[in-house]
Amino acid sequence: MGLLDSVVGRAFRDEKAGRVVVFAGDHRNRGYLVKSEADELKIRSFLKIFTIAQCSILGLGMLVANAWSTFLIHIDSFGRPAAHLLRVGGIFLGIYSLVVLTPYFFLWRSYKKALLTFVSVQDEVVVSGRSAGRQPWIVSLALITLGTLILMGVLIFLVRAK
Repeated sequence: MGLLDSVVGRAFRDEKAGRVVVFAGDHRNRGYLVKSEADELKIRSFLKIFTIAQCSILGLGMLVANAWSTFLIHIDSFGRPAAHLLRVGGIFLGIYSLVVLTPYFFLWRSYKKALLTFVSVQDEVVVSGRSAGRQPWIVSLALITLGTLILMGVLIFLVRAK
């Protein structure tokens, strides 16, 4: 639970006005005052549930889209998979958009509606720049690592397809 707590903990800040929560996907410099510790615990539990649902949709959807696209690619009428890289990519993106993006859209829409049940518009405050724990180099390093892993996976797939 340490990773989940650290992901959710990035939404909370200590500002001059008091303890503030900044929701992902909301305006960049807008936060909401947290009135009590009980409210903070409710918001934390909601954000944990949303994060688990978000990761489940993205992770399991990626696996399902990969399995379905692999099944469709290996039908005899498509020929060798390595010879049709664009077709393979298009099939995967089509299945991925159906299996992942549609449920993710509905999850995001319900997340945006549920935010107003935890905070009120009267508690809105302007927050200072970045949070203290956020360094841009971490995001860059994560993206480079993810790109490298994807490239290695594609290369292994192409080598095994021959």
